[in-house]
Amino acid sequence: MSTTTETTLPTDSTLDRYVAGLAPEHGLRIGGGKHGVAATFAVRDPATTAVVAEVADAGTAEAAAAVDAAAAAFPGWRDTPPRQRAEVLRRAFELILADSDRLVALIACENGKSRADARAEVAYAAEFFRWFAEEAVRTDGDFGPAPAGGAHTLVTHRPVGVAALVTPWNFPAAMATRKIAPALAAGCTVVLKPAAETPLTAIALADLLREAGVPSGVVNVVPTTAAAEVVGTWTADPRVRKISFTGSTGVGRTLLGQAADRVLNASLELGGNAPFVVTADADLDAAVAGAMIAKFRNGGQACTAANRFYVHAEVHDAFVARFGAAIEALRVGPAADADSEIGPLITPAARDRVAASVDAAVTAGARIAHRASAPASGWFYPPTLLTGVRAEDPLLAEEIFGPVAPVVAWQEEDELVRLANDTEFGLAAYVYAGRLQDALRIAGRIEAGMVGVNRGVVSDPSAPFGGVKQSGLGREGARDGIREYQEVQYFSVDLGV
Repeated sequence: MSTTTETTLPTDSTLDRYVAGLAPEHGLRIGGGKHGVAATFAVRDPATTAVVAEVADAGTAEAAAAVDAAAAAFPGWRDTPPRQRAEVLRRAFELILADSDRLVALIACENGKSRADARAEVAYAAEFFRWFAEEAVRTDGDFGPAPAGGAHTLVTHRPVGVAALVTPWNFPAAMATRKIAPALAAGCTVVLKPAAETPLTAIALADLLREAGVPSGVVNVVPTTAAAEVVGTWTADPRVRKISFTGSTGVGRTLLGQAADRVLNASLELGGNAPFVVTADADLDAAVAGAMIAKFRNGGQACTAANRFYVHAEVHDAFVARFGAAIEALRVGPAADADSEIGPLITPAARDRVAASVDAAVTAGARIAHRASAPASGWFYPPTLLTGVRAEDPLLAEEIFGPVAPVVAWQEEDELVRLANDTEFGLAAYVYAGRLQDALRIAGRIEAGMVGVNRGVVSDPSAPFGGVKQSGLGREGARDGIREYQEVQYFSVDLGV
C-alpha cells in the first residue's frame, strides 16, 4: 500500500464549498466558459451513497459545440511555439501540486478511494504535465540525402488536430492528464468526456488548466450520462482526427469499429488480467509487499491490478500465510477515516458482480482462506484471498476489478507460462524471483506490454504504458505518448546542389 505522508485535508464544509465553486450544474467547460443544460445527473460518494453534486448532463448538441470550440482554437494552439506550450504545462504541474489537498479530498469523495491512494494519484497525475512539458520542446525530426541522390529528405511531426479523449472513473485525475498533457504538448486541442461516476475531478482540472494559461477552446470538458451519443458525435465529426479511450475491451471494440469507418487515428487502453508470478526462490516478504500494492491499490479497481496469483508449490503455503495475514490487517472504510487503506467499490453493481464471481468460485471448490472485515453500509467488499482455485475457473479468465486475490500453485515453468498467457488480455504482469535471470526469462515469455520485475508497480510517466492482444493499441507516457498525437510529414527537397 502507499506510504505517502498525509497532510491535513479539507473539512466536509470546506469540500462542500470547493464543489460548489466548481459550479457542477454548469459543469460543461466549452470554449473557456462554464455552461449548463436543463438536465443534470447525480454524483454519489461510494462510501456513504450520499449525493455529492448534481452535474450538467450534456447531449449531442453540447458535444458538437465542444468540437466547434476545439476546432476554432486549434490553429492558434498549433502555431504556439513549443517552448510556450511547455511553460503552460509546467505551470499546470505546479498548480496541481499546490491544490493537491483539495484534489485529494475531491477524488476520495467522488471515487471512494483512500486518501493515501488519492494523494498518490494526484502526484502521478501532475507528473504527466511535468514530463510532457519537457517533451514538448523535443519533437525531433530527421534530415538526410536520399539514397538515389538528387534530393534531401526532411522529416517532421505535426499535431494530429482535434483529439477526443474518453476516460474512466478509477483514476479520474491521472487518466485525464495522461491524455491531455501529451495532446497539448503536441499542439492538439481536445474534447474530454470523463466518466459519469467521477466528472468533478475533470472539471477541477479544466479550471486549473485555464489558470495555467491554456487558451479558451483548447481543453473542453463534456460530462454526460449519454456516453455513446456524445462520443459517437465526436467519432462521426470530420474535424475530430484522434480518439483516445481508456476503458473496457468491449467498449473499445465498438469505438475501434467507429474509428475504422473514418480511418480515425485511435489509441485504446483496454482491459487487463495480470498474472502475478512467485518462483520457489523468491523473497517472500518482498513478493507479499509487491502483491499488496499490485492487487489492492485503488481496491483492485485498476486495469494493471494483479488478477491471478501463480505461486510455486514449494512456497505456496508460506506465501498464502503471509499474504493472508497482510490482507486481514487491511483497514477498510471510507476515506473520511484517516486510517482507511481500502475504500468501497464504485457502484453497488460493481460490488455485486465481484461478490457473485467469488461465490461462483467457492461453489466450484475454491476456499476463502483469508479475508479482511468491511463496513456493512456503502458499496464495500472485503479484501479476500482464495485458495484451491481451479486453473480453468472462470474467475481467472475475467478482470475481477475488485479486492479479490485467487492463488494457484504451479510447478513447471512451461505450464506456468501457458497459464499466464491463457487470456485474451495482455496489459501487465508481475514476476518475483530470486535470480534476476530467471525473472527476466519468465517475464520475456509472458505476453504483456508491461512487466513488473520484483516490484508491484509498472506505471510511470516516463515509460510507455500499454498492452498487447485485446488490451489495446498504442502507448501512453514516454516519448511514445506524444507521438500518439502527431502525424509524420516529410518533404523531398531539391537543394539545387
